[in-house]
Amino acid sequence: MSSDLPVLEPLSLAEPTDIRVDINSKKSEDGENSVAAVQCLFCEKCYAESVERDELLRHLLLAHKLVIADVKLIANFRRYLDYWRERFSEGSLTEFCSQIKTNTKLTDPEPSELYYLLCDALPEDKQIRIQLQKEKLEEILSEQQRERTDKDFYRKCLFCKQQFAGNRVELFDHMVYEHNFSVGKPDNMVYTGELLDLLDNTLHSLQCLYCEKTFKDRHVLKEHMRKKQHKRLNPKNKKYDKYYIINYLELGKNWESFQADVDDGEDWNHGDENGGADEWSEWQEPGAQTVCLFCEMISDDTDKIIQHMKETHKFDLPQIRKDLQLTFYQQVKLINYIRREIHQNICPVCQQRFDVKQVLMDHMNKAGHVSQVPAATVWDQPQYFFPTYENDTLLCGLDDSDDDSNNKPVSKLDTIVVPEDCPVKDSILLEKHIRDELL
Repeated sequence: MSSDLPVLEPLSLAEPTDIRVDINSKKSEDGENSVAAVQCLFCEKCYAESVERDELLRHLLLAHKLVIADVKLIANFRRYLDYWRERFSEGSLTEFCSQIKTNTKLTDPEPSELYYLLCDALPEDKQIRIQLQKEKLEEILSEQQRERTDKDFYRKCLFCKQQFAGNRVELFDHMVYEHNFSVGKPDNMVYTGELLDLLDNTLHSLQCLYCEKTFKDRHVLKEHMRKKQHKRLNPKNKKYDKYYIINYLELGKNWESFQADVDDGEDWNHGDENGGADEWSEWQEPGAQTVCLFCEMISDDTDKIIQHMKETHKFDLPQIRKDLQLTFYQQVKLINYIRREIHQNICPVCQQRFDVKQVLMDHMNKAGHVSQVPAATVWDQPQYFFPTYENDTLLCGLDDSDDDSNNKPVSKLDTIVVPEDCPVKDSILLEKHIRDELL
């Protein structure tokens, strides 16, 4: 093999490189029955790149005895095939590929066959993969810069009717501060228009963005995402990787690989001690802690706290909900009521006040007031919609039997409250320079 490796010429975006062939596709609006396809390295057979890549690889294996390793790590599969198609036309496969001989033992029932392996263990193959990765990163950064300076941006909010024009950052800030929905920092993202279209279509199909369950109407979906804190993307869904710059930084690595390096002590921030952590925090779920209603027990698993209250304090919240037929919002008010009374060292049942919390708990245990629930007229009040502690995660783990079932009639006290529908207009967080200072 020659040591002088050929250079892959940069591909102009305007250059028409797609092969157009008929592959049993549906007709487009203009009547053209064709799709973009890639051609085999050795024959005239073509395959749709987006949907038939595996078929092409299977054809190369069975018909031409060629195996391409780590296809998913190739930044531009079409360019990769174009390069090797030209190189293979200049010589035999033995000049470029490693050879693998199967069934070499005398006892093997099948005759031996010779296969060829194309992988980055070959210097020329590694060079072309790295070059394609660099070109892809340059293309991504160029697209990101175009989006940053795009003055023609126009988009309606995913959750309300407000419209934004001229700067995509304003839309993302609006969704964060008005609707508590964040997909990450706009400066760390690319193809944001396509991402917004994808999210909009997902919501219109009544599908949760995080757990990806489908609901019967938009109101139920909206309530589910709010109550379950599902106003975020599922980091395990690979279709979102395309829209984050971190997934293009290094050949063969995505955000999960970078996080694994951080966990192993590798520094990939390149001098920015906060940059990597910020980007990862946009994906990673927060490790929120849930506190018991009656003691200092803390856990990051809400179900464990509910079980702890049942076993230790004889307060069986699921059974109470079932016996009293509590709606989700009634559960919220009951929890907030008990939390507030305990915080003030007041017995929730008999209203007796104590100076020390331990004395209060001794009284409640002795009188059996821990497992009792006071009359609904005491706690089923609108003021108990608001939590005693900010971000009380126990409220997020409450069971809601109405989530996927028929809606039940509600009383005036059960009126649904959706905070994001009533944004605070005078909040200082609406001032961009203040938010920048806080960050």
